[in-house]
Amino acid sequence: MTYGVRDRREADAAPLGEPSGPGDSAAPGDVAGPGDPSGPGLVDPAGPRDLWERLGGVERRVRRAVAARRAVDPDPDDPYRGQYLTPEAAERILAAPSALHPPPEGGEGWEPLSPGGRLGRLAAGFGLLPLDVELLLVATAPDIDARFERLYGYLNDDLTRRRPTIGLALELCGQPAAGPGRFRFSAAAPLVGGGLLEVQEPGLPLLSRVLRVPDRVTAHLLGDDEIGDALQGVVRIGGGRPEAAAAAQAARVADAVRTGSGLVYLLDKGGDPARLAVDALLAGGRRPLVVDPEALVADPAPERLAQALVTEARLSGGGLVLGPVDALDPRRPERARLLRELCAAAAGVPLVTYGAKGWDPWWTRESPVRFAVAPPPAARRTRQWERALADAAGSGAGEPAPLDDALADAVAPYRLDAEQVRKAAVVATRTAALERRPVGADDLRAAVRAQNSAGLERLARRVEPAVGWDDLVLPPATRRQLAELALRARHREQVLGQWRMRPGGGRGRGVIALFAGESGTGKTMSAEVVAAELGMELYVVDLSTVVDKYIGETEKNLERIFVEAAEVNGILLFDEADAVFGKRSQVKDAHDRHANVESAYLLQRMESFDGIAVLTTNLRANLDEAFTRRLDVVAEFPMPDEPQRLALWDRCLGTEMPRDEGLDLAFCARRFELAGGSIRACAVTAAYLAAEAGRPLGMEQVVSAVLQEYRKLGRLVLESEFGPWLDGGRAGDA
Repeated sequence: MTYGVRDRREADAAPLGEPSGPGDSAAPGDVAGPGDPSGPGLVDPAGPRDLWERLGGVERRVRRAVAARRAVDPDPDDPYRGQYLTPEAAERILAAPSALHPPPEGGEGWEPLSPGGRLGRLAAGFGLLPLDVELLLVATAPDIDARFERLYGYLNDDLTRRRPTIGLALELCGQPAAGPGRFRFSAAAPLVGGGLLEVQEPGLPLLSRVLRVPDRVTAHLLGDDEIGDALQGVVRIGGGRPEAAAAAQAARVADAVRTGSGLVYLLDKGGDPARLAVDALLAGGRRPLVVDPEALVADPAPERLAQALVTEARLSGGGLVLGPVDALDPRRPERARLLRELCAAAAGVPLVTYGAKGWDPWWTRESPVRFAVAPPPAARRTRQWERALADAAGSGAGEPAPLDDALADAVAPYRLDAEQVRKAAVVATRTAALERRPVGADDLRAAVRAQNSAGLERLARRVEPAVGWDDLVLPPATRRQLAELALRARHREQVLGQWRMRPGGGRGRGVIALFAGESGTGKTMSAEVVAAELGMELYVVDLSTVVDKYIGETEKNLERIFVEAAEVNGILLFDEADAVFGKRSQVKDAHDRHANVESAYLLQRMESFDGIAVLTTNLRANLDEAFTRRLDVVAEFPMPDEPQRLALWDRCLGTEMPRDEGLDLAFCARRFELAGGSIRACAVTAAYLAAEAGRPLGMEQVVSAVLQEYRKLGRLVLESEFGPWLDGGRAGDA
């Protein structure tokens, strides 16, 4: 392989690199002209015409540079070119123009770029000078046609350096080596600072450093608008049809994006800031690039990824959506620095961030324009579901069909953003399609539960409800209180949010209930029934994981639970709540002071809670009175009376178990004053005894089970209670 050009007249007269005759090997000038449609496969007539025209200019300058080198090269066919330096070559180097006395700055008179072309938009978006554009094209040429590599190798006088150096790029653009053009390669200049150009081999002198254009930039110039490989899994393109009801607020955010640095912060007050951010960028004619903050932080080089995000936004004329910012945890110094660098690099690029906490001015050099995003009204949430279900079913071209009453009631209690609604609608539609039937209320409830994050499961035990109202045996007053709890949970957004019936003071939109009664009276089961009524999951807090002997740790554990619970559509159950919600006492030592601080924290946190919580206690008198004032529903669970005990016995024994004709459940209900939990335990024990005996369940097994339960409870066994069955029960127990 040779690096020479056969004749200078050939180089000037023919297209660069065209072989002079049959059988000739390709010389370093064998490049079909980018501006020549007759070239072998380089030009697409429908492609970016401005790019081809500019690359044609690069070709002409390369041709002249090759011819000039050939004119002074005594042995152009030397196969060891670049591996040694002869005395004659040293003399030629010394005779070349010196950079210490540079000639007047030259260069061609470059035509203005077309504003509608990709090059023109790229130059405007990155603030490039005409010289920057030409330098970028010189560096891009080898990535568009590999034969430029051989040309640059020849001009660099080095077989291994097949990309342009800074010195060669300046030479091809008619710039002196010591002129101001070399400063266009500094880290702060648009080419390098904007991520359009990489300067490699920093250990070499500046003029010898190699230039490389990232693949994503080359692909963009050639017409590719797909997100680059480096950003796959980190960013996605936001879309969808903006809702007319949110158009006014989206327009206001879009106006703020267009002014100043373009930094906007949406404070989540229970609304859908992610959807609003996308709608605002679409309203401003921008392409929304939605960033996954957790993937950004997990990357080994997040700073490099942040720069790639900004470059992608500038290339595509888009804007960035980053949130929730809480996932970045900007309170940590390294995360705060990442956020600060991202906001600084994105100066002039629309950056819409959102989160549930206030923006700290220390995070960025410039403070954002802030908007509060309130929960949407019930009618708008219903329209979101209608549109999502229509899109999931593939019939979203026209106006979606309205939800029937059953489906509207099923989705009313949930707090979901637009993306969660879309995912839930897809899951519900697929589930119904498997059974070839329309989407039902149960499909929607199950699909919503599937959107709950697993974060709360690490702190509480998840219970999927498996009981209903028919399984409860309670007094009418208690059932009414449970129904009121379900009613409040279903309509809380309308009453507390839209009608503002709990304004100011940092009060949340949560619903807090207290279930008070003796052990076994059905408090936990009732919470499960309410969760089933609302189509939610029940999360039972394990107090052993909450209470900590070290000062301040209990509050931290509770805070984590409250934060996670606010993000899921579920009911939080604090069983035996008086352990952490006890009365404040007079301070006599440090332990009393710490206990009072715990209670004071809980008083404040319960009032600002945005979810649904149920507290259960066996001793209501042990709860602080300040907690009682903050409760929305108080349900009393008394011991069951005789008719209720009879119903409990019959229900706990079930319909599948064979019963002896002599089984007298009325006698059991009349004589044994037990709570529902104890009756269930007796029924299970009696079933085991009947299974062991191999005969239908009779009074002997039931009485024996009751005796065991009495011993567990520490109660006296009186003959007046057991009557004639006492001796039989003892014999069965033995």
